[in-house]
Amino acid sequence: MSPRRLPRPPLWVAIGLVVVGVVSVQAGASIAKRIFDEVDPSGLVWLRLAVSTVVLLAIARPRLTGRSRADWITVVAFGVCLGVMNWSIYQSFARIPIGIAVTIEFLGPLAIAVIGSHRSRDLLWAALAGAGVVLLGVERTSWSWVGAGFALLAGAGWAGYILLSAGTGRRWEGLDGLSVASIVATAVVTPGLPGIAHRLGDGHILLTGAVVGLMSSVVPYSAEITALRRIRPATLGVLMSLEPAAAALTALLIVGERLGPVQWIAIACVVAASVGATRTSTSGPAPRID
Repeated sequence: MSPRRLPRPPLWVAIGLVVVGVVSVQAGASIAKRIFDEVDPSGLVWLRLAVSTVVLLAIARPRLTGRSRADWITVVAFGVCLGVMNWSIYQSFARIPIGIAVTIEFLGPLAIAVIGSHRSRDLLWAALAGAGVVLLGVERTSWSWVGAGFALLAGAGWAGYILLSAGTGRRWEGLDGLSVASIVATAVVTPGLPGIAHRLGDGHILLTGAVVGLMSSVVPYSAEITALRRIRPATLGVLMSLEPAAAALTALLIVGERLGPVQWIAIACVVAASVGATRTSTSGPAPRID
């Protein structure tokens, strides 16, 4: 059934769905990190995207005929951003704590929110977020410039994802655009396949990849797209601003990654900046597969 035909959920259900999506995507990331010592992160990204693509194709069964050149250019660009976002954030997870990586990555959608607001006072939110990122580097034992760089690249991918999601939604009905973009994203990260090819016969690895694919892709996107039938995109953006904090908490519970007090303050700065900017923006963070 197309998401557009689903009934509108009550407000409390819609808010709950967004929270479930936020927790699910970050818990999926923590579960993935637990097996980084068994498989290369690039290979796990490929497996995760492959699993989610198969599920989305089974659900959407996209119509490919009769598409214009502009339709294909838009969805391919969307898929490239999706692939870059996923690959780079997993590379970041392999080098720095998940909570720090997601906080830096969130600068991408935050930048879109600040630019979309057209209010000069929102530069203060940008400054607050910048201060938070500077504070992240205070605890040098959990800092890596390479890891931070990959997180910034993931943030750029997320920004591109946001900018292209609206165009894809206009040109491709239902989940068609997302499922086709997922094929492109899987192709983009295919060079990472050798990192997991030797473990594809391992039931433990396949099960973990399937669980991560469902938790980090199918569950959050389905929850958010359903919630958008009841709440405004700006409200969704405010709720998604909890992602950095959710990432740090789930990483603490699942992976045992502990952050220092200054780093928690830094995360709070970025969350507050995102909430403040999104409340006055016309283009907050969009639903994503990450």
